[in-house]
Order: sequence, then C-alpha cells, then structure tokens
Amino acid sequence: MTKQLLMGNQAFAHAALEAGVRVVAGYPGTPSSELVETVAQLHASGSAEGVHVEWSTNEKAALELAAGAAYCGARVLFTCKQVGLNVASDALMSLNYVGVKGGTVLFVADDPGPISSQTEQDTRRFASFAKVPVLDPATPEQGFAMMQAAFDLSERYHTPVIVRPTTRICHASTFFEVADTAQARKVPDEGFVPDPKWIIFPRRAYVGHGEIIQRLGEISRDFASDSVLAQFNVMFEGGAAADTDVAADAPADAAAPADAATHADAAAPAPQLGIVAGGISAAYAQDAIAELARRAKAANMDLPAFRFWQVGTPYPFPEELATEFATGLKRILVFEELDSVLEDEMLRHAGKTHASYEVLGKYTHDTRDSGENDLDDTILRLAHYLGVDALVDCQCMSKDQEDLMSLVPVRPPVLCAGCPHRGSFYAIKRALGKTPAVLCGDIGCYTLGNAAPLEAIDTCLCMGAGITMAQGFAVAEPDKKQVAFVGDSTFFASGLPGVANAVYNGHDITICVLDNSTTAMTGSQPHPGTGVTLMGSKREPISIEAVLRALGVTCIHHADPLDIDESVAAAQKAIEFAGPAAIIFKSPCIQIIKPGVPADIDTETCTGCKKCITEIGCPGIGFDASARGAKSKDRGQAFVDPTLCNGCNLCTQVCPFDAIVPGMPLESKEVAR
Repeated sequence: MTKQLLMGNQAFAHAALEAGVRVVAGYPGTPSSELVETVAQLHASGSAEGVHVEWSTNEKAALELAAGAAYCGARVLFTCKQVGLNVASDALMSLNYVGVKGGTVLFVADDPGPISSQTEQDTRRFASFAKVPVLDPATPEQGFAMMQAAFDLSERYHTPVIVRPTTRICHASTFFEVADTAQARKVPDEGFVPDPKWIIFPRRAYVGHGEIIQRLGEISRDFASDSVLAQFNVMFEGGAAADTDVAADAPADAAAPADAATHADAAAPAPQLGIVAGGISAAYAQDAIAELARRAKAANMDLPAFRFWQVGTPYPFPEELATEFATGLKRILVFEELDSVLEDEMLRHAGKTHASYEVLGKYTHDTRDSGENDLDDTILRLAHYLGVDALVDCQCMSKDQEDLMSLVPVRPPVLCAGCPHRGSFYAIKRALGKTPAVLCGDIGCYTLGNAAPLEAIDTCLCMGAGITMAQGFAVAEPDKKQVAFVGDSTFFASGLPGVANAVYNGHDITICVLDNSTTAMTGSQPHPGTGVTLMGSKREPISIEAVLRALGVTCIHHADPLDIDESVAAAQKAIEFAGPAAIIFKSPCIQIIKPGVPADIDTETCTGCKKCITEIGCPGIGFDASARGAKSKDRGQAFVDPTLCNGCNLCTQVCPFDAIVPGMPLESKEVAR
C-alpha cells in the first residue's frame, strides 16, 4: 500500500480496481472524466492487470457493453456525468428488470451549479425512477468506501448500483492509502449461461418488477443494519440537554465532528431539533456544527440540543433509520443539493407514521433551492434554525470586503486564443452575410460561439440536437438558411441519427463538423475519429467524410478554419446547396499541438479601428487606449499578448490594413498524442 495525494475521481478509480473491476467503460463528461483516465494510466503502467478500459462512442454503448460483460460474471464499472445517464437510460431501465451477474456499478457524477453542464439534473431522482440503489458520498474518503461496497451490494442482489458523487467530491483532493497493484477478478469459469431470464419479454419484465420491489425492501433494511452500509448513515446528537424525556442512542459507528458536544447517553433527554443532510451538504453541515460549537464555547453559551443524520443511502430510503432519527423531534432542517429528495422522504415518512414534526428545506426556502451549498451559507442557516444568530451576526462581510469583492471582474468562459472554432464561426457568418439564418449549436467548447462578437450560436439543447433541430427550423421557416454545428466527438456520439434523418427526409440544412481531433471540452479524450484507444492500440481513424457519404450526404466540402478565404468559399457552396450538405472544418485543438510564433502589431500601420477585436473576439488581442501611432493618432492601438497567442494568424487575415504581422507558421499540425 502507498499513501498518495489523489483527486476524488482518481481515488474512485483505485477503489474500483481494488474491488476487482474487470471492465471500465464510459463517455467523457465533466466532472466524471478523470476516473476512466486514471484506470487507463494505471493499466498502461502495469499497475492494473487484466482490466479492459475504454471511452465508448456514447453512454448507451458504454452501459450496454458493461452489461454484456456483467452477464458473464465480470465486475464492471460504467461512468458518465448526470446528463449522460439520459443517453444510457434506455439500457438502464431494462437492465434492472433483467438483473446482472457480476457486480455492476454506475458512477454518475452530478454537477450542482451547474458548473459545466446544461442542467442541474439529480441522479438520486433517476435512481428512484429506475428503481436502482444509490449511494451518495459526503467526502472523497466515503466515496472510496462506497465504490467498494457498491460492487458487493450489486452482486448480493443482482442489481445495478449507482454511486453519485457531485463536482466538489469528484475534484477535491486528499491522501489515500491505495494498493500498488490491482488484479481484475477472474470471470467465473462457467461465464455466460444462457437462460430465458436474460431476455426481457413482457412476462420476464412482470416477474422482474416483483423481484425489484422485494429486493428494494431488503436493501432498505440493509442500509440500516448492515455494518458496511450503515456506516454511510451517520447519526449523532449534540448541543445542550433538550427539555424532553425521550431518549435516543447515536449509532456506535457515528462520526461526529469535533467540538460538536456529542453524547450518546441513553438516559439523556432527546432533542427536539433535527438536521438531515446528504452528499457534500452533510460535510458542510458537520463543519458548520463544529464551527458554531466553537463560537458558542468562546461566547460561554450552549447550542440547543439537536440530532444530526447524514443519509448516505438515499434510495431505497432507510425507513428504520428515519424512524429512529425522528423520534421526539419537532422540527427537521434538510440540507441537500439539487432536488428535494431527502425533504420529500422525510415528509412522506411523517405522513406514513403520523408523526407531527415539521420539515424545513427547499420547499420552505430555509435552504437553497438551486446551485451548490457552501460552508458559510450553511453556518448562517443553521445558526438561524438553532436560534443562535448572535454567533454569526459579527461574522458578516465588512464594507471594505464588499467593496473589494465588487472590483473582482466577471470572467465569462471564452474560446481559447487560437481556437480553430473561431475561424469556422467567422467564415459561416461571412458566407451568410445578411441572409436570414438560424445557427444551431451543440454541446462542446463551440457552444461558446454564442458570445459576442461572434454570436454564431442561436440554440443549444443537448448532444446531437443541433443537427435535428435545424431540420425542425427548416420545416417551420423554409425561407431561412439552417446551419448546424457539431464537434467531431459529438458527431460520432449522437450526430449520426440526425444526419440519417436529414438525408431520409430531404431536409435543407448545412452541417458544420468542427473537427479538432479530440474531445476538447472534457480534457482532450480520443474518439473514433482519432483511432486512439485507451488500451494502447492505434486503429485506423473512422473517416467523418466516409460516414457522411455512407449516410447519403452528397455535398461535402473541406476547409481549414484558420484560412478565412478557403473557409468562406466552402461555406458558401454548402449553404447554397439545396438539401443536406456538410462542411468539415478540420484543424487540431491548440491544446494538443505545439504553438507557433505569436503574431505582432505594426504600430506604424495600426489605425486603432479595433476590427481585430470586434470581428473575432480572440482573448490574445487586447487594446491599449493610451497607445499612439502615426495612423491611430489618439484612438489607441491593438496589441497581441504573446503569452496567449499561438500564431494561428486568423487575426492577420481580418485586419483590413495589414497591421498585424504574422508569426512563423506552425511547425506541424500533426496531433501530439
């Protein structure tokens, strides 16, 4: 064993390997991506033996591949972000009815905020919908333990199990004791055994539904009584003695925060105030309790008695623990991110048991109803709930601090300096001119094309939707041109059905494939168009043009998006074509090639017109209002930031006065792998 500083996702990869996982498959998506990459790195180094790891074409393909291996008895791990589960849901909804043989864990990372997603979808709801158990870690360390426990739980009940960390858990770092090497569990000798149960006919689904209902009840009881699983449902009491004679014991394995003034004396009166929390909100709540206890001690006062419960196993909800927790309570405050899952369960429990406690949370606006929770906000809300506002009144931000915070500039995300997508958007806008058009976007870096000055994206719904939405616009508004942008990775993941539909129905759209030779937004992962796999082999890349032609697209043009004239000409031809047409804009992402020599501004030629800024909006170009020149006079001049510019030379083609001096051409556009 070795102690290592690991990101949560890296640690979860080690946990899965130590649990004997045999197959790991997923699709890139922040905040989940690092898990698969870590497995691939450990496999490449020889530290993970007997493991197959891959980036699949999309989430549905990944889960179905994992299901096939699980039917043979292999332990399998599927990974995605919360919206990726939508793509895999068709397989998941049936997989639970059929059941599994080998441990099947779905690592689905939620993104409160959302920080890098299009929705704040809550996977706990999806688990309930699919009737699949879900484990919800409060810390990376707890997530490590949950990953290992999930495989055992899956095999015990022949069910998929979801582990649902959130962004802060996935990306937080701490020290872990991890095995130096890991060996995948051997697939049972009998392997896959044909049986009617593997075929989801209506009768099998009916029987399977009954099996699900039975095992969910058993799993709920395990969450309360099984020592391995019950450790994820921490319960403790703290604060001063309550004015009631009802007692409750804290579980022996409860992990209370320091300075929480905990007690587990069966003779002590039980509190009337309860705190329920799930996920990282449980960690915030415990830290907030400890901080309020520290301030109370310094102020020579006591916190009122309270009982705390972390629900680490939200579905199936552990009813027995809920009853134990709620005994004697009058009010319960619920902290959780995204949906009101725990709040709903406590309200349902109150109705089911005819209890009289009041539940406070998102519905009552006593906790945040969207976005992330944080420690400062939790302290304020807990202090108000516990009636100790005086402990936080003096902690408010000073006027000087508020003034300082107001000076922090807003930094919206932008396309990188030198990003080839900028040239693609610019060329399409130039080719369209004043022609009415709708520009349909997709999920990827190129979604940022919506921002000024490019303003080249009008819609963005979900992966692959740009191509099919453009067809809807073409039907409803045939007098306008319809352009759809899609990345090369997304093209393979979810763009093909839309292309087939356009050809089949003869829709007049222009498909712009922005081929930058990687899955850029989530960390430069390979895809079928690169030919690179995580198992180390290099296969012949799947040709995007060949796929388009195979699907029936006859009008296909190519262009280097960093060559404006070439790109505009290709765009004009494709847009003028009646029917489905395509442009493949090919130029590698700047993150995977060596940068060239930065461009420069000829101060004697620059007129200060700002066209280099207002036309393409590259962050590598700035403007100095105090600069003076022969032609710019007192208008100021543009300048190139050499720390950002990579010599793409797009700006040199935009300047109408040839005032931008090109940098040396890029030595090579060959992708560095």
